[in-house]
Amino acid sequence: MEYSGDEVAGVVDSFEALTRAELRQALAELAFKRGEDAEPGEFDEVIDEAIRAYQLIRIEGEQSLLVVGPAAFPVRPEGTADLQHILDVEDRDIDRERAGEAAVERVREEAALAVEMGDTDTIEALIDVSYEIESWAPVDVADLRTYLDERA
Repeated sequence: MEYSGDEVAGVVDSFEALTRAELRQALAELAFKRGEDAEPGEFDEVIDEAIRAYQLIRIEGEQSLLVVGPAAFPVRPEGTADLQHILDVEDRDIDRERAGEAAVERVREEAALAVEMGDTDTIEALIDVSYEIESWAPVDVADLRTYLDERA
């Protein structure tokens, strides 16, 4: 079963936030509902790619949670609504500012490496992501964007 990053984000969106294990299980359940055999571990690559593409953001805390990221256009795959009844997932409320800060921190880390390597393509991609983050969460990324603009 193949999923796009936006479909993975759509599954997360239906729960507000999921642990990686819960998301893997949800994707396996959807595959099963479609008559396909799938093991939760088969979905690590698509989850990792969605994280890399800022379609999912990891928030660290009591437990590591994945939330829909600023670059996602969540699409709920067929059968997603049934997952609420299949999976035993606790209700979670996500603080958008905390999610935004996690995204900004990740951009800062990637920006430092991109600047060090002189990787202008990544710098320009991070500039784009910075705009998406500001429209997605109540955070200010202007200083970081200016820093990146000066190095692009």
